[in-house]
Amino acid sequence: MNILIVKLSSLGDVVHTMPAVQDILARHPQAKIDWVVERAFAPLVTRCVGVNRVIPCELRRWRKSPLSSATRAAWRSFKTDLQAQAYDWVIDAQGLTKSALIARCARLTPQGQRVAMANRTDGSGYEAPTRWVADLAYTMPVHSHAVTRSRILCAMALGYDMPETMTFGLEPLVNADVQAPENRAKRVAFVHGTSRADKEWPFEDWVALGQRLHAQGLGVAILHGTDAEEARSHALAQRMQGAVVWPRLSLDALTDRMAGCAGVIGVDSGLSHIAVALDLLHVQIYNFDTAWRTGPLPQGAPGMHTRQQTVFAQPKPSVDAVWQAWSKANS
Repeated sequence: MNILIVKLSSLGDVVHTMPAVQDILARHPQAKIDWVVERAFAPLVTRCVGVNRVIPCELRRWRKSPLSSATRAAWRSFKTDLQAQAYDWVIDAQGLTKSALIARCARLTPQGQRVAMANRTDGSGYEAPTRWVADLAYTMPVHSHAVTRSRILCAMALGYDMPETMTFGLEPLVNADVQAPENRAKRVAFVHGTSRADKEWPFEDWVALGQRLHAQGLGVAILHGTDAEEARSHALAQRMQGAVVWPRLSLDALTDRMAGCAGVIGVDSGLSHIAVALDLLHVQIYNFDTAWRTGPLPQGAPGMHTRQQTVFAQPKPSVDAVWQAWSKANS
């Protein structure tokens, strides 16, 4: 059975789809699963256990100059790659016009089916073309976690009960980054950057939290992905004893390096969701009551979810609240 998953972006959404792949393979071990994703996130998807082939696209870039000769050539090359395999199931796990376009371009076997969601769920994006393109559209529970939504869609399409336990199947390379200069096992990674300013946690709170970790013998590694985040990272490091700023790394290299840390504390961002997928000790900070939709879910054995905590308050959680959550994750 050949299956194509269409989940293009963003980073957190891509991570949230990985458990669905593990569910499929648990019920259909012989399935071959390919995945179409934005090229920026392709290195991460290649780490997802059970993904046979990653098909990168660049819709974000192509739409900036859709009629240019370079874009037309890139699109033709992408379609050739996409249509090299015929699929028994094409599953649009995104629910947007762009994912519907990809699903429509995919090649089906004679009995193949295109599958999509029939409705929008709370807090998620949804556009009608995904339903128009689909041969089968399934109604999702309106109040669905981002991880659960993809798992339910795949279970309904392929006719199995969603497993009670869950794993992401995200694996770092063994002994990756062995030349890292610091002892990462004694460091906590700070994920302070996010695409939305209203999701940020205050500068001084990060400093206070770093000082508390230092008092316990733990250092801080500060992550960044943009020039502005890098400048803020260095400013934070200057205020925290023993803190280091990691260089800007590729997504797969950053995943490998994070995997060796003592844990991660971060805001609602893609890198925080990677920490969840790696089953690291983790505290996720929310200024909005959306943790029910994107925060950590219980994984695997009962009680394992205590390793991963969410903290929500408005206008923002206190340092004490985050510290208490970190202590609980370590208990």
